[in-house]
Amino acid sequence: MAATCFGCKEEIKDKMLEALGKSWHPEHFACKECKKRIAENKFHESDGLPVCSKCFETKVQAICAACRKLVTEKVVKAMGKTWHLEHFICGGPCKQQLSGKTFFERNGKPYCAADYERLYAPKCGGCKKPIAEKALSALESKWHKECFKCKLCKEPIGVDAKFRADKEKQPICEKCGV
Repeated sequence: MAATCFGCKEEIKDKMLEALGKSWHPEHFACKECKKRIAENKFHESDGLPVCSKCFETKVQAICAACRKLVTEKVVKAMGKTWHLEHFICGGPCKQQLSGKTFFERNGKPYCAADYERLYAPKCGGCKKPIAEKALSALESKWHKECFKCKLCKEPIGVDAKFRADKEKQPICEKCGV
């Protein structure tokens, strides 16, 4: 059975070139970027297609968003940018590598969950710790649901319950607020 050229989709009868798991007429083995025939022995690959060295260096190969140097090996693509694996790190104090981990973006920098919460998440009006999930809004603050309780009796204040604020903007339930 004759091979089919990946470039022109026609049967290959004479000379054949095999590269990237495909068969080609030698004249159809061309750069996916500039469309010029690749005649040299060295070529690169992008998305399963051949790329000449010149196009790879100028169009395909990316610049690391952190160090501004070419990325030639392991690459991380995140936040619309390309990074060396070792340069895709948390922008917070921990500086841990984030490749394959959940991260948050703030001002163009990636942050691990712990540093993002510590630095940027709203702080609870009760316990003063970061709020990472659902929060209540009351008394010009955000609150963990379990932290929104009466300052005096320490009983939780429900969403529809009446309350007032003391001088420090802490909630006082209707029962204690007499």
